[in-house]
Amino acid sequence: MKSHHHQLMFMFLVIFAQKIELLTAKAFTGTYGINYGRIADNIPSPDEVATLLRAAKIKNVRIYDADHSVLEAFSGTGLQLVVGLPNGLVKEMSANASHAMTWVKENVQAFLPKTSICGIAVGNEILGGGDYELWEALLGAVKNIYNALDKLGLAENVAQFMKPLLEFFSQIGSPFCLNAYPFLAYMSDPENIDINYALFQKTKGIYDMKTDLHYDNMLDAQIDATYAALEDAGLKKMEVIVTETGWASLGDSNEAAATVNNARTYNYNLRKRLAKKKGTPLRPKMVLKAYIFAIFNENLKPGPTSERNFGLFKPDGSISYDIGFHGLSSAESSLLSLKAVQSQGLSKSYILILTISAAALVLFLKQ
Repeated sequence: MKSHHHQLMFMFLVIFAQKIELLTAKAFTGTYGINYGRIADNIPSPDEVATLLRAAKIKNVRIYDADHSVLEAFSGTGLQLVVGLPNGLVKEMSANASHAMTWVKENVQAFLPKTSICGIAVGNEILGGGDYELWEALLGAVKNIYNALDKLGLAENVAQFMKPLLEFFSQIGSPFCLNAYPFLAYMSDPENIDINYALFQKTKGIYDMKTDLHYDNMLDAQIDATYAALEDAGLKKMEVIVTETGWASLGDSNEAAATVNNARTYNYNLRKRLAKKKGTPLRPKMVLKAYIFAIFNENLKPGPTSERNFGLFKPDGSISYDIGFHGLSSAESSLLSLKAVQSQGLSKSYILILTISAAALVLFLKQ
C-alpha cells in the first residue's frame, strides 16, 4: 500500500487465466478476500496463517511475491492464492520471454494443483510511480507472463501506457483491479469529507448530478468513478475488483483518523457490505468483491505509523479488534461461520483516474 501522502487511488488490472480442464473453478470465491503482507519479523508462520484463515473462512488471499514457504504451507488447504511478480523483476520479464517462462514454471506450475494458485499479480502500483522505464516494461512483462501461461496450458482462450494495457486486458476478458482507500481520501481532506461517509455510517451522502445517482459511502463512489473512467475509455463491460482496502488502527500525530474504533467500524461495515453480495449504484448487477488490507500489522514497513497498522490480527495471531473473527488460538480448535479519487461524486473526478493510477496485472488461473 502506498503511504497516504499519495492522495489519489491506485489501481492495478487483472487478467483471468484458466487451466484448460473439463471443470471450471472460480478464481474468487464469494466476495471477501485479504492481503497477506509479510514485511515484519514477528508474525506467525505461513502454516499458522493458513490455519488462521481457514478458521476465519477467508478463502481468497493475495501475497506480494511467490515465496515458496508460503506456497508450500498453503498446499492442500483449499485457499485461493494470488502470487506476485515483484516490481524488481518486471523489466527482466519484459526483456526476456524465456525468463518469464522459467519464473512461471518455478513459482506457479511447480506448485499446482496442490496449492490453489489462482492468479499472478504482475507488478504493483507501477503506473504513477517515478520509474518511467518500469512503465514502459509493464506491458511487455504482462504479455510474456501471459504467453508463458498460455504455452503451459494454464491460460484461457484469448478472444500512451495505460491504454495498451487496457486494450490487452479487454481482449482476454480481464477485470480491473483497484486499490481503494477511503482512509487516505479522508485523511487528505478531513475538513470537507464526512468521516461517516468514509466509514459506511449513516450520512446524507453525495448526489452525483452527471449520473443522477446517490452515494451513501465513499468506497462505492470510488469504485463507480473507476467504472465511469473505464466506460469513457470504451470498456463498459470490464468488471472492477477491489484488491486493497482497509483502515489503519494507529497513526502518527497528524493521522488522527487512524484509531482502533475507526478501523473496527470500517472493516466491520465493509464485511457487512460485502456479505450483501450486491453491486454499486452505477453497476448494481456487478457483485462487489474485495481483498482486505491486511492480515497482520507489518512492523518493518517504512513510512508513517499507519503503514504498519492495517492488520486485522496481531503478530501473535490474536485479533486486533473484533469484527467477527477469532484469533489463532481458537482457530486451531474450531472453525467459524461466520487507497483514492476525491469523493465528491463521479463527475468531478473520474477522468483523473486513468492518468494517475498505478497499474499491475493479475493472471487468474483455474484449478
